[in-house]
Amino acid sequence: MKNFHNKVAAITGAASGMGRTLALELASRGCHLALSDVNEKGLAETAQMAGKLGVKVTTAKLNVADREAMNAWADQVVREHGKVNLVFNNAGVALGAFIETVKPADFEWIMGINFWGVVWGTQAFLPHLKKAGEGHIVNTSSLFGLLSLPTQGTYNSSKFAVRGFTEALRQELDMDRSGVSCTCVHPGGIRTNIAKDARMDPAMAAKTGGNAEQARERFDKLLNTTTAESAARQILRAVETNQRRVLVGPDAKFLDKVVRLFGSWYQPMTTLFAKKGMLG
Repeated sequence: MKNFHNKVAAITGAASGMGRTLALELASRGCHLALSDVNEKGLAETAQMAGKLGVKVTTAKLNVADREAMNAWADQVVREHGKVNLVFNNAGVALGAFIETVKPADFEWIMGINFWGVVWGTQAFLPHLKKAGEGHIVNTSSLFGLLSLPTQGTYNSSKFAVRGFTEALRQELDMDRSGVSCTCVHPGGIRTNIAKDARMDPAMAAKTGGNAEQARERFDKLLNTTTAESAARQILRAVETNQRRVLVGPDAKFLDKVVRLFGSWYQPMTTLFAKKGMLG
């Protein structure tokens, strides 16, 4: 897909952060938008901002972990726009917890949004993309889909799963030759609200000598190197050049090289880094 003019893009998690900046960047290039989020207020703000750029914008309150709701939204997008060409499975949440003590409900919550939301979004929209004859799926993994970190085991699980799912999907689409492709996105530290909105297990805060708010602040420091606007431009460039994987931000690019160079030996280094960060 060489340009986005008069295309239709569906974006989850569009109420803020990278979802919002993707919407605005696409609208500035003449792409019509179908936006969704659970945050109706933020979603309306994004829609209003994008609509001023002269494109058609529709919205839907959506829990991406709900498969039936995702299927219904995909059908609704096609009814309202006549087609869909791009899908950004962008919605995501964070959870700080030790594997030993994480609550099952919290683990299911993060997997439902971060992983199953990507799966349901892909399956719901893929037939419509193929029918349009030209399409691209963009699934958001993370830097933490390339390497693991203590207290991020649940987040790692969801983002490694997105990576494996998307890489297999890309190979199947290459075999299919339907005009549809996909890209896996690995953002490093992006300046969004994901850390501030993250859930923090009380057991983790107690063990690391602080509270949930302090844990969020430490996590936020890791996610503050690249603007959401820059991330959106890098992602769209990856779509234009049909990249299989895009590393967003200098931290993602650097740490990807570290993992490639050291293999599993990166783990003692990140353990020391994490211990120092958690304990002062």
